[in-house]
Amino acid sequence: MSGHDLSAADVAQRLAPVVRRALEHYGVGADAELTLLNVSENATYAVDDPSTGERTVLRVHRHGYHDGTEIESELAWLDALRREAGVRTPRVLPTSAGDRLLALHEEGSPDPRYVARFEWLPGTEPPDDDLPRQFEMLGAITAQMHEHVRTWTPPRGFRRFAWDYDGAFGDVSRWGRWQDGIAVGPAEREVLGRLAATLRTRLARFGSGHDRYGLVHADLRLANLLVDDGRTCVIDFDDCGWSWLLYDFGSAVSFFEHDPRIPQLTDSWVRGYRGVRRLDAEDVGEIPTFVMMRRLLLVCWIGSHSGTGLARSMGAEYTEGSCHLAEAYLSQFG
Repeated sequence: MSGHDLSAADVAQRLAPVVRRALEHYGVGADAELTLLNVSENATYAVDDPSTGERTVLRVHRHGYHDGTEIESELAWLDALRREAGVRTPRVLPTSAGDRLLALHEEGSPDPRYVARFEWLPGTEPPDDDLPRQFEMLGAITAQMHEHVRTWTPPRGFRRFAWDYDGAFGDVSRWGRWQDGIAVGPAEREVLGRLAATLRTRLARFGSGHDRYGLVHADLRLANLLVDDGRTCVIDFDDCGWSWLLYDFGSAVSFFEHDPRIPQLTDSWVRGYRGVRRLDAEDVGEIPTFVMMRRLLLVCWIGSHSGTGLARSMGAEYTEGSCHLAEAYLSQFG
């Protein structure tokens, strides 16, 4: 099963020359210590500069996911949220020449390797010892971001892709086809095929009006929050794009959609959201559709990112669980 160009065990070794050249553009010496933090749609490094004692974050993009305009658009939204909506996001750190995004030649590739640098923000993921309270906070932050998008005018040339049905499961299938997921055999294809068809029908019926569809983070999980001394920062906007606003809730319960606490967490998230922005009962009633949309997308993601540690840890068990959840959802919504 093939994956993208960073979905391999030797990614740190292959990227090392590009990363070191990138640091030169930022005035960071060759003696800087690099720590690979995560590999998903990009490779993220902590960079410790011994000459200044400063720690920053370097993000190296995989090929074929975003072009330069799309990445610049993401960075523009980060700035706008921090400046206009009071949502704390990482500051983009420019190169010595003032560039916010690098496009570096990479040996063996016809496409440039895009690199961006961010400030290191203190804090840790919110603890999971009181998930209802954390989800209420997450709902409020999500609503704050959605309310900003409702009135925000993006800069000229702004472009991000869409997590609509086609972008998720149709001709685009941005994370690959669910049919190519790990351990998707004939029985799984039958169940998940019925799920995909029902999602298409319900999403079309739900509609993409201005109050339901817009620019979303698309991975707004507790894992992408940093809490420090009562302040919360939102990170990892690499998947942000146009979608249904409630897709952000589907993302919030990624990888534990089967948890029996999901109804309680939904109530908490909705309560926090409604403290900032209106959310109609009809919209709340459709939340399970967006949970299953995200779940099926993650079957796609695991298949196309099979070289990453997270995908390997989920594997066939996640596909099997997805089929069980699909049957339960279809019994009510199919």
